[in-house]
Amino acid sequence: MRTSVITYREVLGNSFRFDPSFHISEATEIRSALNHLPYGTTSVGSSSDKVFIGNIFSRVFVKEPSHGVPYLAASDTVLSNLDTGLYLSKSQASDLSYLMLNKDWILVTCSGTIGKVTYTNSNFCNRIATHDLVRIVPNDNVILRGCLYSFLASKYGYYQLTQSRFGGVVKHINADHVKEIDVPVFPLSFQETVDLLIKDSAKLREEALALQNEAYSLLIDDSGLMYSCPQLEEYDYYGPRPSDRFGITFSINRRDISGISVNAFNYSARIMKLKERIERTIEVKPLIKCLDQNGLFSTGSFPRVEVKPGHGIELINQRDIFDSIARGKTISRRGVKIDNLVEENEIIIAGVGTLGESETFCRCVYANKYLAGKLISGEFIRMKSSSDVPSGYLFTWLNSPYGFRLIRNTQAGTKLCRPIPKLLESIPVPILSHEMMLSINEKALSAQVKLALAANKEIEAISLVEHEIERWSN
Repeated sequence: MRTSVITYREVLGNSFRFDPSFHISEATEIRSALNHLPYGTTSVGSSSDKVFIGNIFSRVFVKEPSHGVPYLAASDTVLSNLDTGLYLSKSQASDLSYLMLNKDWILVTCSGTIGKVTYTNSNFCNRIATHDLVRIVPNDNVILRGCLYSFLASKYGYYQLTQSRFGGVVKHINADHVKEIDVPVFPLSFQETVDLLIKDSAKLREEALALQNEAYSLLIDDSGLMYSCPQLEEYDYYGPRPSDRFGITFSINRRDISGISVNAFNYSARIMKLKERIERTIEVKPLIKCLDQNGLFSTGSFPRVEVKPGHGIELINQRDIFDSIARGKTISRRGVKIDNLVEENEIIIAGVGTLGESETFCRCVYANKYLAGKLISGEFIRMKSSSDVPSGYLFTWLNSPYGFRLIRNTQAGTKLCRPIPKLLESIPVPILSHEMMLSINEKALSAQVKLALAANKEIEAISLVEHEIERWSN
């Protein structure tokens, strides 16, 4: 149990907050540490042109991208892939133009999981985000925006962001709380170093996305799939649909039902049609023939006893691995086999979840240098490509809209779904010329190098801020 004594003056000076979680929190110690710095402090509000959230509105989603504007929920803003498949009606988006995102802003999640911070790059432009997100528009007058972001993303910013949370089951913070957060006025030379790291990181993410798009375009163009299967949304689409939509029913011969599954979902006429078109268009191999001798495998199960950071091993779960910087919780090493850590160039599939166009279930992650050596949960399906099929090429296919629908078609379950391994092993993989697969592989791996470097630069910037504060406060 933690106890402390506060004065009436502290209660009056903090908007009459009388709840212990506010006054007995790490933020109190954080502010004490900031007072030991040899330079002054300012506030987020003073360092920004605007700090705001939007008004509540009912969302009108559309199916066709041409009729909508890409939409992001608060939890989507921290993802490395912003293409959620959700589109807000253009007519509604025009009335909510103030919620459109711009480059070099700072976003803070303010409901549910609060205090996650994102620095926006050009990939965020022309996207509209939920009202339930604190938007900070830095002005660079006192604190450079990259340095402001690094502070808010550090533990010194996080504890201040979460100190003022309120609510019952779902916690919230508001824009006024964010405006009042204390920020050290670091020396300009230090700020410039941190700011450059964050801007370099943002630029690397832009370049990585461009390379990923080029790799995918090469694949579908050279394979001919662009012309034989142009409209993927018709294949088991779980996004917004018109009110007059029709259901789908189909029949199959009893002899076509295998002993692996009797689930109608796995025999979807739409996916069968997609497979037939792929196989008619290009030479294919089943996925298992594109993998090394280990085939599909997982980390396995192990005890998860949470401990303080620095006293165990970091575990990354399915919710965190798709973030732009994958960070997890620290668990005890006891009972954990550290010989099954992630190896570079593995392909990882989210192996448990629910159906939906914006869900991470059945989505893929590539194990670049940043993820290599980390412990991931046993819910992931892992694989390594064979020498005949380059890993970057295989990832580009499995991570594509085609791969996503084919992987998801192998699932079974009720509330929580999981792919059936035997069905997953049989999904088709296009086989192009060796030269073309190497070209696609090169672009895909170059993108992963940039993503790993971007993550490391961002972590370095945040670490510099934390070390600078600790240098004076210890």
